[in-house]
Amino acid sequence: MVLPRFVIAVLALVCLISSSNANPNSKLAFWEEQRKGANGGAEDGTDEWFAAAAKVGIEYVRLAPNTIKSDSRDFLLGDADKFFGIPEGDLEDLMAVLDRADKHGVKIVLTTFSLPGRRWRQHNDMEFDFRLWTDHGFQDRAMAFWQELAFELKDHPAIVGYNIVNEPHPEREAGFQAGQTDGFDEWLEKNEGGVADLNRFYVQMLSAIRSVDKETPVFVDSRFHANPEGFKTLKPIDDPAVLYSFHFYEPWIFTTFRVNNGRFAYPDRMPTGIGDETEAWSIADLSARMQPVRDWAEKHSIPKNRIHFAEFGCGRKVEGSLQYLTDVIKLANNAGWHWAFYSFRAGGWDSMNYELGTEKLNWKAWQEIEAGTKGYNDFIIEGENPLWEIFEREFRAK
Repeated sequence: MVLPRFVIAVLALVCLISSSNANPNSKLAFWEEQRKGANGGAEDGTDEWFAAAAKVGIEYVRLAPNTIKSDSRDFLLGDADKFFGIPEGDLEDLMAVLDRADKHGVKIVLTTFSLPGRRWRQHNDMEFDFRLWTDHGFQDRAMAFWQELAFELKDHPAIVGYNIVNEPHPEREAGFQAGQTDGFDEWLEKNEGGVADLNRFYVQMLSAIRSVDKETPVFVDSRFHANPEGFKTLKPIDDPAVLYSFHFYEPWIFTTFRVNNGRFAYPDRMPTGIGDETEAWSIADLSARMQPVRDWAEKHSIPKNRIHFAEFGCGRKVEGSLQYLTDVIKLANNAGWHWAFYSFRAGGWDSMNYELGTEKLNWKAWQEIEAGTKGYNDFIIEGENPLWEIFEREFRAK
């Protein structure tokens, strides 16, 4: 029996639709519902570390690989001054970390602190490196880097996102920071379409990545070091698999223990911005500082599952840290944003390792840490720890 041509066409269309539905973008599908994760450094990414993250219920880790030891000057880059390709040994080391994540069912958003022409400040004598934003050649190399990296990682089952660059701040070289924007609009207009245009940079980087990887979600940070204020000049990108990120340590002089130095506490003694003067805050004050993100999303019809609250934290010894973190998480959950706290069991730093509680480590602990016989994570509190329980409750609820 010969079928009519229109029947054949309908059957072909049904087969095409069925085939399409059978092969959805699983990496993007991961982000359709709210996800709760943590930040971490790949140098901490041992089998035990990922096992601990999985046991807690951490769904994904925003992973920074920049501090993995390398035979080259800059991990994955070889040399940020002259990128010629990803060193094979570095790629193997990264793959080993990703394999361990996959073994324990922890997904990964990979973020880069260094790019060609933009060496991470901690690896650059604490100086900001602005060459990426002043030289088209470095941007070309940065695109070549991400193109190569995406090609190598696109099929890895742990990878669910690429965060192009951590906390971009091309405007800082001209003296502009969040809250210090007098003359910023003129600077922005002057640089539109040029090498310092962050929106242009993202579009070109996305094009490079999509030339080899059509599916993996790409995360872009707002300007001013991923400050919520940076959303005011961020342009949406015409790609369904782009998520928009911000960080929140507001106000910095409160959340940073060494800077706070006992002067400020949440919610009763918060900084006014004038010396050591204080005022009372509430969750509404925190919400107001995140408002630019909500306003931007509403203006551009960006759904809540495309907003990524990529970093937040507070020094664990800061007075009021428990209530501060509770309120920040409440705001993120009310908005329906994905979020990743900073940070999970950072082996080289204790200030935001919430499993250590709110008290200082005693002198004996410091002696053992300095002697190298123990690390910070050897002093994790196994019993009652209200600060860490903030996060445990969230992960258990998923």
